[in-house]
Amino acid sequence: MISTIVIIGAGQAGAQAVDTLRREGFDGRLVLVGDEPHLPYQRPPLSKKYLSGELAGDRLPFRHQSFYDEHRVELKLGVRAIRLDPAVRLVTLADGEKLQYDRLLLCLGSDSRRLACPGVELSGVHYLRAIADVQRIRAGIRTGARALIIGGGYIGLEAAATCRKMGCEVTVLEMADRVMNRVVAPDVSQFFSEEHRAQGVCIVCNSRMASLEGNRHVERVRCADGSSHEADLLIVGVGAAATTALASEAGLACDNGILVDEFCRTGDAAIYAAGDCTNHPSLHYGRRVRLESVDNAFEQAKTAALNMLDRGVAHDRVPWFWSDQFDNKLLIIGLSQGHDQQVLRGDPSTRSFTVCYLKDRQLLALEAVNHSKDYMAARKVIAERTRLDPQKLADPSIALKDAV
Repeated sequence: MISTIVIIGAGQAGAQAVDTLRREGFDGRLVLVGDEPHLPYQRPPLSKKYLSGELAGDRLPFRHQSFYDEHRVELKLGVRAIRLDPAVRLVTLADGEKLQYDRLLLCLGSDSRRLACPGVELSGVHYLRAIADVQRIRAGIRTGARALIIGGGYIGLEAAATCRKMGCEVTVLEMADRVMNRVVAPDVSQFFSEEHRAQGVCIVCNSRMASLEGNRHVERVRCADGSSHEADLLIVGVGAAATTALASEAGLACDNGILVDEFCRTGDAAIYAAGDCTNHPSLHYGRRVRLESVDNAFEQAKTAALNMLDRGVAHDRVPWFWSDQFDNKLLIIGLSQGHDQQVLRGDPSTRSFTVCYLKDRQLLALEAVNHSKDYMAARKVIAERTRLDPQKLADPSIALKDAV
């Protein structure tokens, strides 16, 4: 009999697991542990509307306190889980409390990758992962302030757009030869670079940092080519790594994430994991993946919750992602790795186009810039493994679903 379920991690996955467990009839003890003092909240607005102040803090939580009270969820917030002992099914918290469980769900998320160069110990080096980070960053945002962003990925460009809208002079330093180089096609990178530059953002690619400089507080970044960039505000967005220490120290297998099967189970039958921290099999793409995605956190947590109740449901979903920068929306569906053909659909100069990735004429993935219609059609086309005619696909006057 399953009488107690403990969830470690009060983020998007943890919140969804709580909701699913109660909706599906679990009536036992349900404990949610989170190392932040806040109720589970949305993270995507942190680099956008919450950072700018357009979204109030009380709009961030998924649910208010009353929900957790009504559904008898024990919240252990502002305290870390420091030890897991699978042999006796016990979790120890930093305050000394010990929690016994019948089923355990690890929703540990991911942590911002840290810079590794001289000067990282200076104050004023900001990462953007949590509410507390945003509060510290906001203190440095003012009209005319020189905001320096390290990293031209989603977080870096979203933060750059927000800081620019708030009046900062913004420079983005990107190590690769184009922004978002790991996740989008060159046409999409070029479009967003041009959009940022049109708004006054300076983007410097092929820029390798050598050191951070300043008197106690960071004042500039020195690059490997000898150039330097002055900074009143420094934000680092150079990727994230799965949070796995609790799991690995407990003997659970980890490799770029906590290893789970299609049912979200770890090697221990009583322990499950979901969200950014997992390395899981994608049944659709036939390989293991680790995804940093709101959609994956929610959907995998739903599956894990069902399987902790012995429902035997496999996690099999085509992932999707999005990014908002200025007034542009980027929507991505699927995974493009392994494609043998890339088709541009539409003209980037119109500010609405898509890039399609094919393998043997089957649509693997799609990147839609200000074109939600193609994105919505692609969800079904990818899931059904439909084969497309590349010539028809390249013609934006033909609906994507009709390009067969």
